Amino acid sequence: MNLQVSLGESITLAARNEPDRAAFLFPDGREQTFAETNARVNRLVSALREEGVGRGDRLAVFALDSNRFVEVVLAATKIGAVYVPLNYRLRRSEIDVLLDRARPVALFYDVRYAELLEGIAERHESVRLLLALDERPGEQRSEYERLLDGGSTAEPPVVASDGDVIGLAYTSGTTGLPKGVLQSQRMMKAIIAEQVIEYRLRPGEVRYTAAPAFHITGICSLLAGIARGATSLVVPQFDPRVTLDHLTADRLTAVFLVPTMISTLLRLDDVHHHEYERLELMYYGASAMSPALLRRAMDTFKCDFLNAFGAGTEAGLQAVMGPEDHRRAIDGHPELLGSIGKPAYGVAMRIVDGDLKDVPPGEVGEIATRSDMIFDGYLDMPEETERATRDGWFRAGDMGYFDENGYLYLHGRKKDMIVRGGENVYPIEIESVLAEHPAVVQSAAVGVPDEHWSEIVRAWVQVVPGSQVTEAELVAHCAERLAKYKVPAQFRLVDALPVNASGKVLKRELREID
Repeated sequence: MNLQVSLGESITLAARNEPDRAAFLFPDGREQTFAETNARVNRLVSALREEGVGRGDRLAVFALDSNRFVEVVLAATKIGAVYVPLNYRLRRSEIDVLLDRARPVALFYDVRYAELLEGIAERHESVRLLLALDERPGEQRSEYERLLDGGSTAEPPVVASDGDVIGLAYTSGTTGLPKGVLQSQRMMKAIIAEQVIEYRLRPGEVRYTAAPAFHITGICSLLAGIARGATSLVVPQFDPRVTLDHLTADRLTAVFLVPTMISTLLRLDDVHHHEYERLELMYYGASAMSPALLRRAMDTFKCDFLNAFGAGTEAGLQAVMGPEDHRRAIDGHPELLGSIGKPAYGVAMRIVDGDLKDVPPGEVGEIATRSDMIFDGYLDMPEETERATRDGWFRAGDMGYFDENGYLYLHGRKKDMIVRGGENVYPIEIESVLAEHPAVVQSAAVGVPDEHWSEIVRAWVQVVPGSQVTEAELVAHCAERLAKYKVPAQFRLVDALPVNASGKVLKRELREID
């Protein structure tokens, strides 16, 4: 077997190079060094092997973000096992479906979910090891910590090669049921390297990523910090107060947030009372950011901004609009604020039609990419795999176009396109217009059946708390900027929109609401 430097060795190398530097910073001020983390991971590897866990076995995690979550992932990569991150927002019936498909030998979970998971080992015969990561009430040490007590800190041999599948992640299900995505060591290493390059990660930095660890953006950001010798702030779940406290204390050099999180921070009373002298970069993704929100954020935090776009679970990072382009946009090229940049490092990108032929600049087509970050297929779904990939090119159903200068502009998802009386309506056009209204936090345009037009546009709009905006105002706002057939026929004003872990609106759920 041809062995490369394994993903699990990243913590080994970090512990050798910077043993006393903090790998993790916690909200209460505690730290865990690279040396401590590597020793804990090795003890977990040793203990799991004593329990019969070996290469190719699957280890599921159902938990909030923590150092223990990351340790399980690193231990799996050192064993050559496959980690299976599960969305902690799932209902029990959904968890059972995913475990039936994944058949893990172990399930690590947070005590807060004990009642939800009651009887899980009896329901799933594959689960031989069920371990709580944190302490139950009255416990001094958790089951997880007691397991580590019996392990050895000796460095295990390298067993995983780049062709091995080391991750089994489930898609977010924004347009259908989740699919199991097979992620190789090659893919994961490429995503981490891409983040180091494109997110300009340097040793010694202190960064916070608000994407959860069960999402590929979240876990790869934590692993990139380890690989690069940087410190990661680990918060169980995004908390705007905790985030702002660390920003105003000048602890963070960079943060990753989705636009709704940035909007939430900007509504905190004391956000404008600080200079944020240590903050260098705020990078965002998952959904579009309105030009108005972006300008407010740039004026407040006075740092560089970077927009990241990608079909992360299956294809990693695909496009980036870096700080230089954000500055150009503010300095006289506002049209760039509607772009998601250019193809990321090492990514070949095309815009294709239904026959997979290239379309000219300015014409909308489907985004197709080829890179080392492409997944190895869907679990037990060969037809779905073949549909998404052809000759190494991956298509997630995202629509867009290149302008004459090579900048990429999104036009929504292929499955989201609305056909009104024979006219194609791209939801992102409507959502971009609504984003310009000061009372709008976020919006989602969906098609609903109509006897005359076949489909009409319904806009779901999350409004600023306390706003008195009316449907008539929003109709007038859209009518000034959109063709008549694109103006939503219906509006639903709400306090919040359903989103997945990466901040993307779940339009499938909105379509099911009458």
